Amino acid sequence: MDRTLTNFIAALRNAEIRVSPAETLDALNAVELVGYRDRQLLKDTLSLMLPKTIDEKETFDDTFDRFFAFEDVAGETAVLDIEGEDGGSEGAGDGQGGGNAQGEGRGAGGGKGKNKKNRFLAMDEEEEEDLGPGEMASPHSALGRLLMQDSRIELTVQMADAGRAVNLEEIQVFTQKGLYTRRIMEEMGLSELQREIGDLKQSRIIPERRLGQELKKRRDWLREQVRDYVERQFLLHADASGKRLREELLRKVKLSNVEHRNFRLIQEVVYKMAKKLVALHSRRKKVFKRGQLNVPRTLRHNMAYDGSIFDLRWKSVKVDRPKVFAICDVSGSVANYARFMLMFLYSLEEVMPKVRSFAFSSDLAEVTDLFERNKIEDAIAKTLRDYSGGSTDYGQAFEDFRKTCMEDVDNRTTIIILGDARNNYGDPRTEILKEMYDRAKRVLWLNPESRATWTVGDAEMRKYTAYVHQAEECNSLMHLERVVGNLLRTVQ
Repeated sequence: MDRTLTNFIAALRNAEIRVSPAETLDALNAVELVGYRDRQLLKDTLSLMLPKTIDEKETFDDTFDRFFAFEDVAGETAVLDIEGEDGGSEGAGDGQGGGNAQGEGRGAGGGKGKNKKNRFLAMDEEEEEDLGPGEMASPHSALGRLLMQDSRIELTVQMADAGRAVNLEEIQVFTQKGLYTRRIMEEMGLSELQREIGDLKQSRIIPERRLGQELKKRRDWLREQVRDYVERQFLLHADASGKRLREELLRKVKLSNVEHRNFRLIQEVVYKMAKKLVALHSRRKKVFKRGQLNVPRTLRHNMAYDGSIFDLRWKSVKVDRPKVFAICDVSGSVANYARFMLMFLYSLEEVMPKVRSFAFSSDLAEVTDLFERNKIEDAIAKTLRDYSGGSTDYGQAFEDFRKTCMEDVDNRTTIIILGDARNNYGDPRTEILKEMYDRAKRVLWLNPESRATWTVGDAEMRKYTAYVHQAEECNSLMHLERVVGNLLRTVQ
């Protein structure tokens, strides 16, 4: 059972429960003491040793219940006895009904006579003849005998054993479902069963041909059961891995190419990235440099000792949280970039609490109050709805910014401008950007377009880059994380 337990711990890790190698060894030792017969005792013992937080304990309970339980081949849930016993004889003898029902369903579907039916299936059905009820031969293959015994428990145990034999717990992506279904069927004896069905089909003896037809129906029914079993195991062993793969992809893909159905997952990625940056930068505000003596402070603090130096004072650097002005173009395709940059900035409120946000397509408006009164998602949706219309005019937006809050910009201010700098051939008003550049500590311009297009058409990036401290191509969450991370590292 060591393999079962290590597979369970792998499932826990896949569900993002942190389990160290030392904790794994402790769990193995504990299981040697409590054994496997009492399922609840086993669960309670492992729950004391493996999960640490409340969220992890809830995840542990769900993962344990799914790992040590299975749905039998009739679709009914049955608790898996870890010692390998049946755990009850309930359900024996019911497999016949399930198999026949499946077969009848297929027959009914075949009788609809759709014109576009696959011609090979049509030929196969034409060869099937109604042999009627009567005597049926006995199967010779191991899988055939198992199918005709009508024992759901036996079939489920065989399916689980075959899954372990083909290392089903290693499934990684959903597209491998068909591959592992075939491997499990082969491990259960599909090849031998296929040969038997072929021989019975060619037989001139009616009872043998009846058996061939019945085995074919039950083989198709079993394949559906195996496919469902593989899908449940995928959800247990690989769903989190698949999610991590999707998250990694969404970190790199252009935000303009993201489908609306993936927005919720991208929001989760944004929050995770922001949480990582918060953990990295929410340290004490003073970083002491022990190698540099602060002579004036040392003398001042030692005056009580008649000039004797007892209390040394060291130079320190005060890390000041940035005051950020975010100016976002919310017109057209740029809107998605603005959506996630605002979400990113407001998710960093612990280390970046002074964020003032502005949105424009032509006229610029401050939307900071929206974020104070509403949830982030609602505030962003309202911002995009109210300010995304109109023809883009950067010159007018800069003029509005100067009228509204240029006096609040000082040498502690960081201004982040997000936009493609496409001004519809209007006046770019670079003198206002120069004034912002002179007053602020830094001005960052994030352009979602590739650098090769920054000077094409009505783009004004060539003029604007002369008055910004840093201009970056930024069209993915990975770019955004790097820019914000660098901002937090350099602010002192």
